Amino acid sequence: MSSVRCRRTAVLGSLAALALLATNVPAVVAAAAPPVSAGASDQTFSHPTVIDNRFLPFVPGTKFVLDGRVDESPHQVVLIVTDLVKVINGVLTVVLWDRDFSDGELAEAELAFQAQDDGGRVWNFGEYPEEYEDGQFVGAPSTWIDGVDGAQAGIHMLAEPRVGTPSYVQGYSPTIDFLDVAKVFKTDKRLCVGGRCYTGVLVIDEWSPLDPESGHQLKYYAPGVGNIKIGAAGGVQQEFLDLVSVSRLSEAGLAQARNAALQLDRRAYRFSEVYQSTPPAYQMH
Repeated sequence: MSSVRCRRTAVLGSLAALALLATNVPAVVAAAAPPVSAGASDQTFSHPTVIDNRFLPFVPGTKFVLDGRVDESPHQVVLIVTDLVKVINGVLTVVLWDRDFSDGELAEAELAFQAQDDGGRVWNFGEYPEEYEDGQFVGAPSTWIDGVDGAQAGIHMLAEPRVGTPSYVQGYSPTIDFLDVAKVFKTDKRLCVGGRCYTGVLVIDEWSPLDPESGHQLKYYAPGVGNIKIGAAGGVQQEFLDLVSVSRLSEAGLAQARNAALQLDRRAYRFSEVYQSTPPAYQMH
């Protein structure tokens, strides 16, 4: 369901480590390349804003709330599928507005851009994540956009996830040492979360080869719903979240979310040169 993601700021210990990563990045990307294609540029996007993937349906006006913790600190993620679209590298994408709260305070406000190809795969085309400390904006250093500075879109969800298929890239940006990779871990599981039980649950294992200290993140997806649970396996900062509500916004609520996302879109041009390569977001018609 959600674009809730593993925090990707790589902690690199030395110049030697940086040099090693720079040398190995192409090989790592090649090894993790999706079995279905070389990238989003090879796909056809006839109706990219209709995201109806079985495990990742993104209907405009849907609001997801996940509650839990990061280590011992209370953590909440609120994701809203807006009715905005944005062109990224020639593809019309849906704008997701994602907010992370730690101990009740805003820690990150993000715009994420996703589209579905004609084969049913959902792609990540970029992210603009603003970071906050003690309620104050401190920057957006982890911004990446497909086609800018070598960044490449990646697959968020396969069309037909099956155990045994090769791992696939979820997104890659060499300028910020960002590489997320995923693999189908389990399928057809039964899981109870937030007082509701789900069948046919898909489990995806995600990790960053450039940041081994972050460990692995397990994301659980229920058919027709999306991301219902997030767990951690290893890592220096472990996140555990459960879906506690899925709702449809009223017209007034959707308008409020749209205006907030547009405000974030406008701010991004001030703080990110990478973002300046994109045209403004606008309301879907």
